[in-house]
Parts: sequence; C-alpha cells; structure tokens
Amino acid sequence: MDPFSAEGELLNIHNYFHQGQWQEVIDFDTTGLSPENALPARVLSLRAQIALGQAEDVIADVQGEEELELVAVGALAEFAAGNKSKARKIAQKLVAESADNATVQVLAGTVLQASGDSEDALALLSQHQGNLEAVALIVQIHLEQNRTDLAIKEVQAAKRWAQDSLLVNLAESWVGLRVGGEKYQQAFYVFEELAQAPSTSSTQSMVSQAVAEIHLGRLDEAEAALQQALAKDPNNEEVIANTLVLTVIAGRDPKDQINALSTIAPDHSFLRDLKEKSALFDKAAMKYSAKVAT
Repeated sequence: MDPFSAEGELLNIHNYFHQGQWQEVIDFDTTGLSPENALPARVLSLRAQIALGQAEDVIADVQGEEELELVAVGALAEFAAGNKSKARKIAQKLVAESADNATVQVLAGTVLQASGDSEDALALLSQHQGNLEAVALIVQIHLEQNRTDLAIKEVQAAKRWAQDSLLVNLAESWVGLRVGGEKYQQAFYVFEELAQAPSTSSTQSMVSQAVAEIHLGRLDEAEAALQQALAKDPNNEEVIANTLVLTVIAGRDPKDQINALSTIAPDHSFLRDLKEKSALFDKAAMKYSAKVAT
C-alpha cells in the first residue's frame, strides 16, 4: 500500500507538510508507525525544521548518516543554510549514483532548481514513478520558466491517476493563478478552504489565499488575509514580500516592507529582481538624461 494514499499511515503527516503546517509535522506522533515508514516520516519532520529556519540543526542531526534520504535532506539543509556550492555538489553526487530514489529526486531536484540548473532538475524529476512531489516540483519549474502549457499538461496527466490528491489540487491551483480568468476563482476556493479551516490553516495557505484575492482585484480581502498571516508569523519572508506587492498595487509607499524584507531575507528573489530591474531602469534612463549646453 502507498503510505501516502488515503488508506496509508503517512497521509496526515504528508498533508500537514504540504499544507505548510510545519510544527504539526514535527509534533506528529510516529511511535505507532510501521518500521518501513519511520524514515519517510523522519524526512518530512527534518524538512519541516528546514522550513522553520532550523537548517543548522538539521545539518547536525543528519551528519554521518548514510541513508540516501538523509543525505538528500542534508543537501537541502546546506542550501538553506547558505552553503549553496556544497549543497549543489552533494545533490549532483546523489543524482549520479541514485537518481531512481524518490526522495533524492525531490530534494536534489529542489537544490538543482534553486541553483539555476533547471534542465538538470527536470531530467531528474522526469524519472519519477508515481511521485506526486516530483510532479508538483515539475509544475513549479515549468511555471517559473513561463511554460504554462507544460505545467497544464503535467497537472492533467497527474489527475488521471491521483484526482483527489491534495498536491494535485494545489498544483492545479498554482497553474490556475497563471492561466487567469475563471481559474482565479477556482484557485481561491482551494486556498481559502485550507486557510480558514482550523485543522488545515497555515501561514502558507493564508498567503496563497491573499495572492488569489489580489488577482481577483479584492485588495481589502487580500490585505486582511496577509494581516492574519503576519499575526501568525511576523517574520515570514513570503508574507512580507506579498504585503510589499499589495502595497505597491494599492498605490502606497512600500518602503517599510522593503526595509523589513531586506532585514529578514536580504537575498530574497524579489529583492534580487527589484535590484536588477532598478539597475536596468537607471541604465536606460541615462540615455535620455538632459544634456547641458556648454
């Protein structure tokens, strides 16, 4: 039996993870799990720690471990801790030796993608055998590449064999936010249900709900969702980044949000993109600067 299926004993911890309920993953009682599911549960718990900013603790925890899954977790933790070159080397070694391992596919694929090696990540992930996490990551990569057509194709294929999966519903909602139109509302329903139900609510789902609200033009509702997320996790970089975006859309000065994000996550992709675009604007503006007659 697939331990992540509706009948599997890892279903709840798996759902907690993909709902962004990191502490629930860490607190999950694993004492009653069968021996073969102890390692997958530990991997999820360690990944939740990384998501909570505890990468250094995870590195220490898995140091000296030989299981492929824990070595892959170590690579992800190294990347999160800022040791990006080391993480990439570990990921490449894992791919060369154990590309058929499901955990290696997802975690090494994540490190490769984050390192800018999108094609290598896709080549690795495409080897999956019914791994929904691999599907979800493939969808995210295609969306980042602006290949919405390929992301749609990936989701449609997964729906044929995992129609009711949380991950498939999430992936379809990510694609919906890119497609637009009536898909905005469909995505909103998925994220709102997760964000507002006490048993599934998380900062991640609140941010997702807010993004859908922004696309629907409901700025007040988006701000309410982000304030709710901010109250839950004041230092969450994705909450601050999306609040920054909303502030700009609403025509307000985003200085406070930029300063906050710069303090908490100075290497955030939004700030890197903002810096790059500002430099390009300044370069273009120089061509049109006023000439002073002499």
